[in-house]
Amino acid sequence: MPTRETITEYYQRYGRGEPATGQVTAYRIEDVTTTDSFPHVRRDFYKIKLLCDAHGILSYADQRVAVHGSALIFVNPLIPYAWERTKGRETGFACLFTEEFSTPQLRTASVAQSPLFRVGNPPVLFPPPAAVARLKDLFEQLLAELPSPYPHKYDVLRNYLQLLLHESLKLLPAAPVPVAAERLQALFLDLLARQFPLASPHQPLGLKNANEFARQLAVHPNHLNKALQATTGYSTTAHIAGRLAAEAQALLRHSNWSIAEIAHGLGFGHASNFNAFFKKHTGHTPNGYRRELASFS
Repeated sequence: MPTRETITEYYQRYGRGEPATGQVTAYRIEDVTTTDSFPHVRRDFYKIKLLCDAHGILSYADQRVAVHGSALIFVNPLIPYAWERTKGRETGFACLFTEEFSTPQLRTASVAQSPLFRVGNPPVLFPPPAAVARLKDLFEQLLAELPSPYPHKYDVLRNYLQLLLHESLKLLPAAPVPVAAERLQALFLDLLARQFPLASPHQPLGLKNANEFARQLAVHPNHLNKALQATTGYSTTAHIAGRLAAEAQALLRHSNWSIAEIAHGLGFGHASNFNAFFKKHTGHTPNGYRRELASFS
């Protein structure tokens, strides 16, 4: 057995003849010759393999992973791997493709740099049932396109492959939040907190919207928003709106300012805009909120 298999050699070993192209192909796992294992060998191609109803041991490099049920396996030409079935007969799909077949849309620098195929990353994911259904559908469409006489079918196949990779990337655990994002979050929250409480209706807020906060922090608004979404799960606008609503409630509860004065102090040009904002975030109008507080006191 060669130490490095090509797509053609792989196909022939399972009695499937010649693939339609040496750069990309796909098949249903249940259609290949039954075997309880395949050898620990490097391949000269990448592979995405969806296993269903599988029970076995995946070996890669010096690691072993037990598989029970559905699994997505990503084969990198740089790492030898092997499969040993322990019971039953798995079903599913496989797509084989070379580095030459991929395009800049399918990779960053190269397929090997994708977190799905990167050396050192575990090459197996365990998709939930809904993801398995989506992946099956994409594999079926890819298989249907392979024998097509359409002159641009390889562009179509690349698109299906790209969708398979994106569906797979969705299954990866969230990346750690960058330290820079945490620092920007802390600076923003501190700056937001320092805008309150309002001391006088005649001294309105200095910073009222996302663009003004971003300018004060010397970052682009999109960068600030991305950092806050990553660290807190909420947008810049949501943070500001929540703090404005809390301050408005405090002023309605503890001050004798008029609704117009509160609206002006919080940076609303018109009381009607403040009324709409307050009702959206609390379910009450400002006057209704004050009346309800008075009824309880």
